[in-house]
Amino acid sequence: MKRAISRSLFYFYRMNSDVLKAPFSSATWCFNGHAHTVLCSLLFSAPPLHSERVVIDTPDDDFLELDIIEKKPGNPVTILFHGLEGHTRRYYVAQLAKKLSERGFTVVLVNFRGCGSKMNRQRRFYHSGEIEDPDTVFRWVRSQFPNSYMFSAGFSLGASALLNYLKEHNTNHPLKAFAAISTPFELKKGCLNLENGFNKIYSIRFLRTLVRKLEEKRNTYPDLPVFNGSTLYDFDDQVTAPLHDFEGADDYYHQCSSYYFMDQIRTNTLVLHSKEDPMCPFRWTPFKEIAENPNITTCFTEKGGHVGFWSLPPGWLNNSVADYFGSFISNGENKAKKAKTSEIAE
Repeated sequence: MKRAISRSLFYFYRMNSDVLKAPFSSATWCFNGHAHTVLCSLLFSAPPLHSERVVIDTPDDDFLELDIIEKKPGNPVTILFHGLEGHTRRYYVAQLAKKLSERGFTVVLVNFRGCGSKMNRQRRFYHSGEIEDPDTVFRWVRSQFPNSYMFSAGFSLGASALLNYLKEHNTNHPLKAFAAISTPFELKKGCLNLENGFNKIYSIRFLRTLVRKLEEKRNTYPDLPVFNGSTLYDFDDQVTAPLHDFEGADDYYHQCSSYYFMDQIRTNTLVLHSKEDPMCPFRWTPFKEIAENPNITTCFTEKGGHVGFWSLPPGWLNNSVADYFGSFISNGENKAKKAKTSEIAE
Protein backbone atom coordinates (compact mmCIF):
# COMPACT_ATOMS: atom_id res chain seq x y z
CA MET A 1 0.00 0.00 0.00
CA LYS A 2 2.80 2.43 0.91
CA ARG A 3 4.51 1.80 -2.43
CA ALA A 4 1.25 2.51 -4.33
CA ILE A 5 0.71 5.79 -2.49
CA SER A 6 4.29 6.87 -3.09
CA ARG A 7 4.01 6.12 -6.81
CA SER A 8 0.75 8.04 -7.12
CA LEU A 9 2.36 11.11 -5.57
CA PHE A 10 4.87 11.22 -8.41
CA TYR A 11 2.02 12.23 -10.69
CA PHE A 12 0.35 14.58 -8.25
CA TYR A 13 1.50 17.76 -9.95
CA ARG A 14 0.52 20.30 -12.53
CA MET A 15 2.51 21.53 -15.53
CA ASN A 16 1.51 24.53 -17.60
CA SER A 17 2.10 23.20 -21.10
CA ASP A 18 1.37 26.60 -22.64
CA VAL A 19 4.42 28.04 -20.88
CA LEU A 20 6.86 25.12 -20.67
CA LYS A 21 6.62 23.75 -24.16
CA ALA A 22 9.68 21.48 -24.30
CA PRO A 23 9.97 18.41 -22.05
CA PHE A 24 13.32 17.73 -20.41
CA SER A 25 15.45 15.40 -22.52
CA SER A 26 18.43 14.22 -20.48
CA ALA A 27 21.91 13.85 -21.93
CA THR A 28 22.49 10.10 -22.25
CA TRP A 29 25.85 10.20 -20.45
CA CYS A 30 24.26 11.66 -17.32
CA PHE A 31 23.46 8.29 -15.78
CA ASN A 32 22.11 9.59 -12.46
CA GLY A 33 21.34 12.69 -10.42
CA HIS A 34 24.93 13.12 -9.24
CA ALA A 35 26.16 13.29 -12.84
CA HIS A 36 23.64 16.03 -13.63
CA THR A 37 24.62 17.86 -10.46
CA VAL A 38 28.38 18.03 -11.01
CA LEU A 39 29.39 17.30 -14.62
CA CYS A 40 28.56 20.63 -16.28
CA SER A 41 30.36 22.68 -13.66
CA LEU A 42 33.33 20.30 -13.72
CA LEU A 43 33.70 20.15 -17.49
CA PHE A 44 32.79 23.72 -18.49
CA SER A 45 33.61 27.21 -17.34
CA ALA A 46 30.88 29.69 -16.51
CA PRO A 47 30.18 32.03 -19.45
CA PRO A 48 31.49 35.61 -19.23
CA LEU A 49 28.64 37.91 -18.31
CA HIS A 50 30.11 41.38 -18.98
CA SER A 51 28.38 42.61 -15.86
CA GLU A 52 28.99 45.61 -13.60
CA ARG A 53 29.74 45.07 -9.90
CA VAL A 54 27.60 47.30 -7.68
CA VAL A 55 27.76 47.42 -3.89
CA ILE A 56 24.62 48.46 -2.03
CA ASP A 57 24.16 49.26 1.67
CA THR A 58 21.91 47.30 4.00
CA PRO A 59 19.86 48.85 6.84
CA ASP A 60 22.18 47.30 9.46
CA ASP A 61 25.34 49.01 8.15
CA ASP A 62 26.49 46.09 6.03
CA PHE A 63 26.64 45.65 2.27
CA LEU A 64 25.63 43.34 -0.57
CA GLU A 65 27.58 42.81 -3.78
CA LEU A 66 25.48 42.66 -6.95
CA ASP A 67 26.49 41.95 -10.54
CA ILE A 68 24.28 43.69 -13.09
CA ILE A 69 23.80 43.05 -16.79
CA GLU A 70 21.78 46.07 -17.79
CA LYS A 71 19.55 46.31 -20.85
CA LYS A 72 17.41 49.15 -22.16
CA PRO A 73 15.45 51.22 -19.61
CA GLY A 74 12.03 49.70 -19.13
CA ASN A 75 13.09 46.16 -20.02
CA PRO A 76 12.05 43.48 -17.50
CA VAL A 77 14.42 42.71 -14.63
CA THR A 78 15.22 39.32 -13.11
CA ILE A 79 17.06 38.99 -9.77
CA LEU A 80 18.97 35.73 -9.25
CA PHE A 81 19.93 34.16 -5.90
CA HIS A 82 22.53 31.37 -5.68
CA GLY A 83 22.62 28.33 -3.39
CA LEU A 84 24.60 27.41 -0.28
CA GLU A 85 28.18 28.68 -0.51
CA GLY A 86 27.65 29.71 -4.12
CA HIS A 87 28.20 33.08 -5.76
CA THR A 88 27.26 34.93 -8.92
CA ARG A 89 29.97 33.29 -11.04
CA ARG A 90 28.79 29.74 -10.45
CA TYR A 91 28.04 27.84 -13.64
CA TYR A 92 24.32 27.32 -13.00
CA VAL A 93 23.75 30.98 -12.06
CA ALA A 94 25.79 32.42 -14.93
CA GLN A 95 24.11 30.19 -17.52
CA LEU A 96 20.62 31.35 -16.51
CA ALA A 97 21.82 34.96 -16.40
CA LYS A 98 23.24 34.66 -19.90
CA LYS A 99 20.00 33.25 -21.30
CA LEU A 100 17.84 35.89 -19.63
CA SER A 101 20.13 38.63 -20.90
CA GLU A 102 19.87 37.25 -24.43
CA ARG A 103 16.09 37.40 -24.06
CA GLY A 104 16.26 41.11 -23.24
CA PHE A 105 16.08 40.98 -19.43
CA THR A 106 18.20 43.18 -17.23
CA VAL A 107 19.74 40.67 -14.83
CA VAL A 108 20.76 41.36 -11.22
CA LEU A 109 22.86 38.60 -9.65
CA VAL A 110 23.02 38.69 -5.86
CA ASN A 111 25.90 37.50 -3.68
CA PHE A 112 24.68 36.60 -0.21
CA ARG A 113 26.68 38.13 2.64
CA GLY A 114 30.21 36.80 2.69
CA CYS A 115 29.86 35.14 -0.72
CA GLY A 116 31.17 38.00 -2.88
CA SER A 117 34.69 39.35 -3.27
CA LYS A 118 35.10 40.30 0.41
CA MET A 119 33.80 39.45 3.84
CA ASN A 120 30.74 41.34 5.03
CA ARG A 121 31.02 43.69 8.02
CA GLN A 122 28.42 42.38 10.47
CA ARG A 123 28.60 39.24 12.62
CA ARG A 124 25.87 37.51 10.68
CA PHE A 125 26.11 35.68 7.34
CA TYR A 126 23.04 34.33 5.48
CA HIS A 127 20.70 31.33 5.81
CA SER A 128 17.83 29.40 4.21
CA GLY A 129 15.16 31.66 5.68
CA GLU A 130 16.83 34.98 4.79
CA ILE A 131 14.18 37.61 3.98
CA GLU A 132 15.77 40.95 4.94
CA ASP A 133 18.49 41.00 2.29
CA PRO A 134 16.18 40.02 -0.60
CA ASP A 135 13.88 42.85 0.54
CA THR A 136 16.82 45.28 0.48
CA VAL A 137 17.75 44.13 -3.04
CA PHE A 138 14.18 44.36 -4.36
CA ARG A 139 13.78 47.87 -2.98
CA TRP A 140 17.03 48.92 -4.60
CA VAL A 141 16.10 47.36 -7.94
CA ARG A 142 12.70 49.08 -7.88
CA SER A 143 14.42 52.43 -7.26
CA GLN A 144 16.80 51.87 -10.20
CA PHE A 145 14.28 50.37 -12.64
CA PRO A 146 10.93 51.91 -11.63
CA ASN A 147 9.07 51.10 -14.85
CA SER A 148 10.17 47.49 -15.28
CA TYR A 149 8.48 44.17 -14.60
CA MET A 150 10.41 42.40 -11.82
CA PHE A 151 11.01 38.66 -11.58
CA SER A 152 13.26 36.52 -9.43
CA ALA A 153 14.75 33.01 -9.44
CA GLY A 154 16.45 31.14 -6.63
CA PHE A 155 18.58 28.04 -6.65
CA SER A 156 18.46 25.62 -3.70
CA LEU A 157 19.09 27.72 -0.55
CA GLY A 158 18.28 30.82 -2.62
CA ALA A 159 14.92 29.27 -3.53
CA SER A 160 14.23 28.51 0.13
CA ALA A 161 15.07 32.05 1.19
CA LEU A 162 12.83 33.58 -1.47
CA LEU A 163 9.90 31.30 -0.61
CA ASN A 164 10.25 32.49 2.99
CA TYR A 165 10.24 36.05 1.69
CA LEU A 166 7.08 35.46 -0.37
CA LYS A 167 5.32 33.84 2.57
CA GLU A 168 6.21 36.74 4.86
CA HIS A 169 5.27 39.49 2.39
CA ASN A 170 2.16 37.85 0.90
CA THR A 171 1.49 40.03 -2.18
CA ASN A 172 3.15 43.16 -0.77
CA HIS A 173 6.26 43.00 -2.93
CA PRO A 174 7.26 44.04 -6.46
CA LEU A 175 7.74 40.58 -8.02
CA LYS A 176 5.57 39.53 -10.94
CA ALA A 177 6.67 35.89 -10.67
CA PHE A 178 9.30 33.66 -9.08
CA ALA A 179 11.10 30.45 -10.06
CA ALA A 180 12.18 28.03 -7.31
CA ILE A 181 14.80 25.59 -8.59
CA SER A 182 15.79 22.48 -6.60
CA THR A 183 14.29 23.74 -3.35
CA PRO A 184 15.27 22.04 -0.06
CA PHE A 185 11.68 21.91 1.20
CA GLU A 186 12.55 19.91 4.35
CA LEU A 187 15.68 21.59 5.67
CA LYS A 188 16.49 19.13 8.45
CA LYS A 189 15.97 16.05 6.30
CA GLY A 190 17.96 17.64 3.48
CA CYS A 191 20.82 18.52 5.81
CA LEU A 192 21.01 15.04 7.33
CA ASN A 193 20.76 13.52 3.85
CA LEU A 194 24.07 15.20 2.96
CA GLU A 195 25.86 12.88 5.38
CA ASN A 196 24.89 9.77 3.39
CA GLY A 197 26.94 8.03 0.68
CA PHE A 198 28.30 10.18 -2.15
CA ASN A 199 26.44 13.18 -0.72
CA LYS A 200 29.15 13.36 1.94
CA ILE A 201 31.41 14.91 -0.74
CA TYR A 202 29.00 17.86 -1.05
CA SER A 203 28.82 18.20 2.72
CA ILE A 204 32.61 18.28 3.09
CA ARG A 205 32.94 20.99 0.43
CA PHE A 206 30.21 23.15 1.98
CA LEU A 207 31.63 22.74 5.47
CA ARG A 208 35.17 23.58 4.39
CA THR A 209 34.23 27.05 3.09
CA LEU A 210 31.76 27.75 5.90
CA VAL A 211 34.39 27.06 8.55
CA ARG A 212 37.02 29.07 6.67
CA LYS A 213 34.71 32.09 6.54
CA LEU A 214 33.84 31.71 10.21
CA GLU A 215 37.50 31.77 11.19
CA GLU A 216 38.22 34.70 8.89
CA LYS A 217 35.45 36.69 10.52
CA ARG A 218 36.73 35.73 13.97
CA ASN A 219 39.58 38.18 13.36
CA THR A 220 36.98 40.95 13.66
CA TYR A 221 34.65 39.27 16.15
CA PRO A 222 36.70 37.09 18.52
CA ASP A 223 33.57 36.03 20.45
CA LEU A 224 31.90 34.29 17.50
CA PRO A 225 30.53 30.79 18.22
CA VAL A 226 33.12 28.03 18.20
CA PHE A 227 32.55 25.16 15.79
CA ASN A 228 33.76 21.79 17.05
CA GLY A 229 31.46 19.48 15.10
CA SER A 230 31.87 17.45 11.93
CA THR A 231 28.60 17.86 9.98
CA LEU A 232 26.49 20.61 8.44
CA TYR A 233 23.86 19.93 11.09
CA ASP A 234 26.51 20.62 13.74
CA PHE A 235 27.49 23.85 11.98
CA ASP A 236 23.88 25.04 11.80
CA ASP A 237 23.33 24.13 15.44
CA GLN A 238 26.53 25.71 16.76
CA VAL A 239 26.94 28.66 14.37
CA THR A 240 24.11 29.44 11.93
CA ALA A 241 21.34 29.28 14.53
CA PRO A 242 22.87 31.49 17.25
CA LEU A 243 24.19 34.02 14.72
CA HIS A 244 20.70 34.46 13.25
CA ASP A 245 18.61 34.38 16.45
CA PHE A 246 17.37 30.78 16.32
CA GLU A 247 17.35 28.54 19.39
CA GLY A 248 19.22 25.78 17.58
CA ALA A 249 19.37 23.89 14.31
CA ASP A 250 15.98 22.23 14.81
CA ASP A 251 14.32 25.59 15.49
CA TYR A 252 16.01 27.09 12.43
CA TYR A 253 14.95 24.23 10.17
CA HIS A 254 11.37 24.20 11.43
CA GLN A 255 10.84 27.95 11.07
CA CYS A 256 12.39 28.18 7.59
CA SER A 257 11.34 24.93 5.87
CA SER A 258 9.01 25.82 2.99
CA TYR A 259 7.49 22.33 3.24
CA TYR A 260 5.17 23.77 5.89
CA PHE A 261 3.88 26.85 4.07
CA MET A 262 3.67 26.24 0.32
CA ASP A 263 -0.11 26.65 0.61
CA GLN A 264 0.52 30.27 1.71
CA ILE A 265 2.40 31.38 -1.42
CA ARG A 266 0.32 34.05 -3.18
CA THR A 267 2.80 34.89 -5.95
CA ASN A 268 2.99 33.26 -9.38
CA THR A 269 5.67 30.62 -8.78
CA LEU A 270 7.33 27.98 -10.91
CA VAL A 271 8.56 25.02 -8.84
CA LEU A 272 11.14 23.06 -10.79
CA HIS A 273 12.59 19.87 -9.29
CA SER A 274 14.15 16.63 -10.47
CA LYS A 275 12.93 13.27 -9.21
CA GLU A 276 16.59 12.22 -9.17
CA ASP A 277 17.81 15.19 -7.09
CA PRO A 278 20.41 13.55 -4.81
CA MET A 279 20.71 16.42 -2.33
CA CYS A 280 17.05 17.35 -1.87
CA PRO A 281 15.15 14.12 -2.62
CA PHE A 282 11.88 14.53 -4.49
CA ARG A 283 9.92 12.51 -1.91
CA TRP A 284 10.14 15.43 0.53
CA THR A 285 8.19 17.75 -1.76
CA PRO A 286 4.85 18.93 -0.26
CA PHE A 287 2.82 17.54 -3.19
CA LYS A 288 -0.69 18.16 -1.87
CA GLU A 289 -0.13 21.76 -0.79
CA ILE A 290 1.58 22.62 -4.07
CA ALA A 291 -1.04 20.93 -6.23
CA GLU A 292 -3.88 22.73 -4.47
CA ASN A 293 -2.25 26.16 -4.75
CA PRO A 294 -3.44 27.84 -8.00
CA ASN A 295 -0.50 30.26 -7.90
CA ILE A 296 2.05 27.49 -8.41
CA THR A 297 3.10 25.90 -11.70
CA THR A 298 5.22 22.79 -11.34
CA CYS A 299 7.71 21.00 -13.53
CA PHE A 300 8.98 17.74 -12.03
CA THR A 301 11.44 16.00 -14.33
CA GLU A 302 12.16 12.26 -14.41
CA LYS A 303 15.90 12.90 -14.85
CA GLY A 304 18.21 15.68 -13.67
CA GLY A 305 20.16 16.58 -10.57
CA HIS A 306 20.41 19.31 -7.97
CA VAL A 307 20.36 22.65 -9.85
CA GLY A 308 21.88 20.64 -12.70
CA PHE A 309 19.84 19.63 -15.76
CA TRP A 310 22.13 18.61 -18.62
CA SER A 311 19.76 18.45 -21.55
CA LEU A 312 19.91 17.64 -25.25
CA PRO A 313 19.64 20.08 -26.86
CA PRO A 314 21.39 22.17 -24.18
CA GLY A 315 19.73 24.92 -22.17
CA TRP A 316 16.39 23.37 -21.19
CA LEU A 317 16.40 24.76 -17.64
CA ASN A 318 17.33 28.28 -18.68
CA ASN A 319 14.83 28.35 -21.55
CA SER A 320 12.07 27.06 -19.27
CA VAL A 321 12.61 29.80 -16.68
CA ALA A 322 12.88 32.48 -19.40
CA ASP A 323 9.70 31.19 -21.08
CA TYR A 324 7.84 31.22 -17.77
CA PHE A 325 8.79 34.82 -17.03
CA GLY A 326 8.18 35.84 -20.63
CA SER A 327 4.60 34.57 -20.48
CA PHE A 328 3.73 37.25 -17.90
CA ILE A 329 5.23 39.98 -20.05
CA SER A 330 3.23 38.81 -23.07
CA ASN A 331 0.03 38.61 -21.02
CA GLY A 332 0.63 42.08 -19.61
CA GLU A 333 1.23 43.57 -23.05
CA ASN A 334 -1.89 41.91 -24.44
CA LYS A 335 -4.00 43.28 -21.58
CA ALA A 336 -2.58 46.77 -22.14
CA LYS A 337 -3.39 46.59 -25.87
CA LYS A 338 -6.96 45.48 -25.11
CA ALA A 339 -7.40 48.30 -22.63
CA LYS A 340 -6.07 50.82 -25.14
CA THR A 341 -8.37 49.49 -27.84
CA SER A 342 -11.34 49.84 -25.49
CA GLU A 343 -10.42 53.44 -24.74
CA ILE A 344 -10.20 54.28 -28.43
CA ALA A 345 -13.55 52.61 -29.11
CA GLU A 346 -15.21 54.64 -26.39
